[in-house]
Amino acid sequence: MEFSGTREQAQAFAREALDLMEEKGIPATPGNFAVWFHYFSEKYPDLRHTLETMLSEDHAFTEDENDELFQKFFGIGREAAALQEASQRIEAELSKILNFMETAGEGAAAYGKVLESASGKIEAAEQPSGLKSIISNLMTATRAMQQNNEAIGNRLHTSSQEMSRLRDDLEAMRKEALTDSLTGIANRKLFDMELRRASNEAVESNETLSLLMIDIDHFKAFNDNYGHQVGDQVLKLLAATLSSIIKGQDTAARYGGEEFAVILPNTTLENACKLAEIIRKTINGKKVVNRTTNENLGQISVSIGVGEFLNNEAVGQLIARADAALYAAKSSGRNRVVSSDDHASAAGPTVKFSD
Repeated sequence: MEFSGTREQAQAFAREALDLMEEKGIPATPGNFAVWFHYFSEKYPDLRHTLETMLSEDHAFTEDENDELFQKFFGIGREAAALQEASQRIEAELSKILNFMETAGEGAAAYGKVLESASGKIEAAEQPSGLKSIISNLMTATRAMQQNNEAIGNRLHTSSQEMSRLRDDLEAMRKEALTDSLTGIANRKLFDMELRRASNEAVESNETLSLLMIDIDHFKAFNDNYGHQVGDQVLKLLAATLSSIIKGQDTAARYGGEEFAVILPNTTLENACKLAEIIRKTINGKKVVNRTTNENLGQISVSIGVGEFLNNEAVGQLIARADAALYAAKSSGRNRVVSSDDHASAAGPTVKFSD
C-alpha cells in the first residue's frame, strides 16, 4: 500500500478521497481513506474497476462493505500476523525437538561410557561378587536409559501432535484467505491465482481455456426492495448453483459485489456458451423465497459474458473481453449469454421486480 508519487499528487488524491467520502456518507476511518485514496491514485486497477462499478450503480457503502473492500485489497496485515504467529510456534516446537535430540545424544554417550567402563571391569574381575556388582550397575544404567528414552519419546510425540495442529491451522488460514466469507466459494485472490495458473497450463499444453463473467440483473433494485440480508441470500444461492453445475477442474469465484466468474480449463468458446446458458436457465428457473416470512420474492436472472483465451495473451485481456461481452448482454436486455465474438445465445425474458 505504498505511494510513490509526488507530495502534490498525494495531497490532491487525499482531497478528492475525502470529498467523495463525505458526499457518499463514508466514515473517514484510516481503512476507508486508504481505499478511496488509492481509487484516485489509479495504482490498483482491480480496486478502481470495483469501485467504478459500485459508483455507477449508486451503491450504498455500508460499514460491512467498507470493511470488506479494505480487507479485499489491503487486508494483508491480519494474514501476515497469523502467519507470523504460526511461524513462531513452529520455530518453538523445532527448538524443543532439537533440545530433546541433544538430550538423547548426551544420554546415549553417557550410557556408552558406562558400557565401556563395565567391559573393562568385567575383564579385570576375579571374584563372582565383583561381577554381581558390575551387572547391578549395568542394570541400573540401562533402566535409567530406558526411562530417559521413554520421556524423550513422549516429548517428541507431543511435539509431533503440536506440529500436526499447526499444519492444520496453516491450511485453514490458507483456505480462509482464499475463500469469500459470504458465499463460501473462491474469492478474487484465488480467482486471480487460478486464472494465471490455468492460462499457463493452456499455453504449455496448447489446450483451450474459457472464462464466464456473471452479473445478477437488477441486484441493486432487489436489495432496495427486500434489504441486504435477502440480497446476501441471493448471492449465496447463485454461488451454490454455480458450484453444483461446474466440473471438478473448473473454478467458480465471487469477482466482486454481485459479479461472479467461472474459469473453464479445456473448454472451447462454444462449449463455454452452452454451459453459460445452462447456468442462466437454472438461475432463472429458481424462485426466491424469504424463509422467515415464506414470502415469494419472485425470480432473479443473470447476464453472462463469455471469452476464450488467446494463446500467450495477458489474462487481463481475457477478462476485459469477457467483461465487455457481459456488458453487451446487460445493455441488450439482460438475462442472456453473449460471447466475446458477439454471437448471442437464445435469451429468455428479462425479469422485472415489482415495487
